[in-house]
Amino acid sequence: MTKRKYLYLSVSMVALAGGMSEALAGGFALREQSAYYQGMSFAGNAAGGASISSIFWNPATVTNTIGLTFESHSSLIAPEATITPDAATRTTITGFGGSGNDSGDMANDAWIPASYTGYQIDESWYLGLAINSQFGLATKAGPAWSGQTFARTSEVFSVNVNPMIGYKVNDMLSLAVGMQFQYFDVRLTSATGLPAGSGTAALKGDDIGFGFTAGLLFTPMEGTDIGVGYRSAIFHDLDGDFSTPVAVGPLPAGTYGISTRMATPDMVTLSAKQRITDTFRVMGTVEWTNWSRLKEPSVVLDAGAQLRTLPFNYDDSWFFSVGAEYDWNEKLTLRAGAAYELSPIDEDIRSLRLPDDDRIWLSAGLSYKPMEHLSFDFAYSHLFSANDTKVNIDPNHQDYNGVFTYRGNVDSSVNIVSASMRYTW
Repeated sequence: MTKRKYLYLSVSMVALAGGMSEALAGGFALREQSAYYQGMSFAGNAAGGASISSIFWNPATVTNTIGLTFESHSSLIAPEATITPDAATRTTITGFGGSGNDSGDMANDAWIPASYTGYQIDESWYLGLAINSQFGLATKAGPAWSGQTFARTSEVFSVNVNPMIGYKVNDMLSLAVGMQFQYFDVRLTSATGLPAGSGTAALKGDDIGFGFTAGLLFTPMEGTDIGVGYRSAIFHDLDGDFSTPVAVGPLPAGTYGISTRMATPDMVTLSAKQRITDTFRVMGTVEWTNWSRLKEPSVVLDAGAQLRTLPFNYDDSWFFSVGAEYDWNEKLTLRAGAAYELSPIDEDIRSLRLPDDDRIWLSAGLSYKPMEHLSFDFAYSHLFSANDTKVNIDPNHQDYNGVFTYRGNVDSSVNIVSASMRYTW
């Protein structure tokens, strides 16, 4: 093996371990937790309303529960994302014996379920339970694509169970706290070389972590609701293995136990809802997510040596949305909303695993109540990039492999369809 190829394969394998950072970027933090609020691009989601799914963002809204309420939500996410290398990158890749192919549609469709239960103990005390997948989705590029040594597949799966208790102080103020129990699993692969049929190296790990939620709901006057909710970070001690079919520096081909300690970001959501007439309401939301706390955790071999650090280096992200809903009649409510999402990723650190960028949301939805205790919610959202998205992995980029520069363009969009059922006893 030539010295250049040895360097190329070694750096590629170590870079794979760093790929875990891309598996947790903004595009993998799942916002699709409610068909009701998706119809307004999640405007007003922490201020409460007819749906108790608001407890995902603000547990204090559990005090809106009457009797016993159960909700089941389902969202079908259909993303599209293609990375196309520029002419210079195509020439470089083919010079190393690879193809200049684009990624194909690398974003996989996904079904995201969520369920919520609220119970009114008495006029002051309330119990709630939310079960969600807060992080997830997957990307998988086409075979033998030009960026396969940076990324082949990325898979993230999580389940979050969140019991909570709420207390209504009076008609103006409600408070709540909850616990989070989160299972988190990640698997990442990349090619060991550029030619078609090159071997695959893989990194995987999982863990169960714990956190908390808290919130308050303030009603300064009839028809006005203001909610603030907090979801804490969850620290995971991920245990798993790193496997490679070729030698990586001093490590021969094989499978090695690894571990790393990392945290999911904490999140603060502020929402307001204002009743304009008996049938028309407007809402707004501002959300902050603390992605910068991830920094650069270490990946350590079970034997004790550090394999490398994980270069997250994300910015914090922001989400702004406005929306409105109108009661057409006693059975039908219509809603719509728009949002702007600031990604934690910019061109300085944008990767081939997750070419994330700022997004614009456009949404519409409705609720239908066929009988007193039963309601259905439906929503549709279209997301598209707010910028001309590019990837530029040069010597100044944290994913640079020390061998070649990768530049290209990203074309992406997302369509989401959601539905839910709500029943109250």
